[in-house]
Order: sequence, then C-alpha cells, then structure tokens
Amino acid sequence: MTPLDTTTPPQPDPAAPLAAAPEDGASAAAPHLPPHPHHRDVNGGWLRPAVFGAMDGLVSNLALMSGVAGGAVAPHTVVLTGLAGLAAGAFSMAAGEYTSVASQRELVLAELEVERRELRRNPEEELAELAAVYEARGVEPRLAAEVARQLSADPEQALEVHAREELGVDPEDLPSPLVAAGSSFVSFALGALLPVLPYLLGASALWPAVVLALLGLFGCGAVVARVTARTWWYGGLRQLVLGGAAAGVTYLLGNLFGAALG
Repeated sequence: MTPLDTTTPPQPDPAAPLAAAPEDGASAAAPHLPPHPHHRDVNGGWLRPAVFGAMDGLVSNLALMSGVAGGAVAPHTVVLTGLAGLAAGAFSMAAGEYTSVASQRELVLAELEVERRELRRNPEEELAELAAVYEARGVEPRLAAEVARQLSADPEQALEVHAREELGVDPEDLPSPLVAAGSSFVSFALGALLPVLPYLLGASALWPAVVLALLGLFGCGAVVARVTARTWWYGGLRQLVLGGAAAGVTYLLGNLFGAALG
C-alpha cells in the first residue's frame, strides 16, 4: 500500500482499499455485511441452544426414565415419567435460554450506549483510540489516523467499528432471545421424545428405549461434528458414551433406591 501523502492532492484516497472490502469481505472495519459465501453464519444464536437442547433432552430424559425403570415400576409409570420430563425440560430450557440470551443482549446494548455517549462527548479521544488499534495491527500512523477519521465521519458507522474493535460484537447481528428459546424448546422436546417413542408404540421393556436413544445420541453427535472440526465418528461416539454412562448410572441408582424403599 502506498503511504498517504497529504501534500499531493492527486494521490489515491487511502480509503479506497476499504471501499473494495464489501466485494471481497476482507475488511473487518467495513459496514455490516452478509456472511461470506465460503463461511457459515455463526452468529445467528440458534445453533448452540438447538444442539444443547437436543443433547440435553436425550440424555436427561433417558436417564430419568432409566432411573424410574430401575425401580421396577410399571411401564405406564415410565411413560408418564418420560412425558413429564419432556414437558418440564422443554419449558425449563426455553425459559433459561430466553433469560440468558436476553440478559446478554441487554448488557451489550448497555455497553453500546456507553460507547455512543463517549463518541459524542470525547470524539477526539475515541478517534485516537481507533487509530491506535490500526497502528497496533501494523498500519503506518498517518494512514491509521486517516482511516480512523474517515470511518468516524458517520456516527453510526463509528459506533459499529468501535463495538467490533473494543467489545468484539456486531451491533447489527446480536442473538435473538426468541430464536434461542424456540430452538431450545423444539430441540429438547424432540430429543426427549426419542426414548419415549418405543413405549408409545407398545414396548414394555426399557432396552428398546435405550437403544433408540443411544442411536439418537450418536446421530446428533455425528451431525454436530459435521459443522465443526471434529470427525463424525468421534462426535457420535463421544455423545453415545456420555449419554450411555448417564443412563447406566441413573438406572443403578434407581435400582438401589427401589430396593431400599421396598
């Protein structure tokens, strides 16, 4: 990049590389852009609650039903326990996710308001702060100051740039509490329904529910691994082992409690 020469008017505008950024996605300081076609959208706020909800629904309901079945109760009692666990867990997960994401969003919005006030009250200090950020990344001082000045010309763009650089958030892409709650509710309910299905279809023993739930855990782990850096078999086996261990321990505890309580 040619250093900025403020004494020669015909020199290229130092902001020109930034103007090209929306085409190649290279500039972190450019206005909000849609996800690059080579990358997945990781900020939507639905993947984590959906994955966590499905896994939690499978593991917790399988463990709950295993514990009750270990107490040598009638099959309809196990079914009732599973359905109650499904409903209670789905509503609990949705409420927890909504509160968690809403609180996080409110905290970010409060910090953005603090930054907005600072930009109004101390524009020169904020400008120098932003220029220092670019200098620390290797931009020569005069160019860093000019880039910071041009990006700060629009107050809303300045707020967005400072939010990304100082808070590590995109004000235009905050997670939605409703999306998180809905994803969590649906995924937990689907996961928790899996071990109940064999009983609803006429099974009277626990083992079909265990087999189906373990297959579901392996499948969920494999699917999640497909969107991460893990291999599908590692992700599947990890979830299968963890879920199976939880169900096994709970079954043994239910057996012990059932014998102790007579």
